[in-house]
Amino acid sequence: MSTSQPDTPVLEVADLTVRYGQVRAVTRAQLTVQPGSIVTVIGANGAGKSTLLNAIMGSLPANGSSTGSIRYRQSDVNRWPVERRVARGMSLVPESRELFASMTVEDNLLLGAFRLYRARHSDWRSSLTEVYDLFPVLATRKWQQAGTLSGGERQMLAVGRALMAKPELLMLDEPSLGLAPRIVREIFQIIAQLRSMGTAILLVEQNARAALQVADYGYVLETGQVILEGAAADLATDQRVIDSYLGLGGEPRETTTD
Repeated sequence: MSTSQPDTPVLEVADLTVRYGQVRAVTRAQLTVQPGSIVTVIGANGAGKSTLLNAIMGSLPANGSSTGSIRYRQSDVNRWPVERRVARGMSLVPESRELFASMTVEDNLLLGAFRLYRARHSDWRSSLTEVYDLFPVLATRKWQQAGTLSGGERQMLAVGRALMAKPELLMLDEPSLGLAPRIVREIFQIIAQLRSMGTAILLVEQNARAALQVADYGYVLETGQVILEGAAADLATDQRVIDSYLGLGGEPRETTTD
């Protein structure tokens, strides 16, 4: 259940600049995520989208550094370690998914609830039922090793594991990457369902068409800079977005992974 006031943003990013050594990957980025909304950041490969998420989550690599303001639920989190951000309700599903391949589906999910267990939340196991209701296929695979799942099932498991911690802000990095169009549609239907459950979502995607269809608000990132923002429906009809992202490059990517 959300603890933010209705008019108080879950996330506010202002003048965020990220460097890797002398290379500037993100320049003075600004974005806001409201409670119970889906905000998407679209852009080409290499635009700085993943870097933006990692900076917000505090998980930049050792050679990365950031300046600017990151406020989560009105708290300045710039100096918070990843663990504290997770404990306060921030969660990131990285592009690589980072599952434990030799562990079962259910054990991967239970690891996602570890912070609730450690904090002695009495209802931490209820998250498991909620995730299985959201992803029925995971319930049928719960004793399988995660490494034996299909690409789509692994993505569902990665999202499910993040949801086990009952996040208020869920950040998704390229959830459609490598998936067949049919599975992409299913993943995005689930993302929309999460919004109806009150979870705020920050969605980074190359698949601009799918992202703008599900999002409330969007930002366009090019070479590390936000060059355009607005209601997702407006961006979807903006000629600049259509020309750059909604032509053939905006179509779901055909792959053999499901």
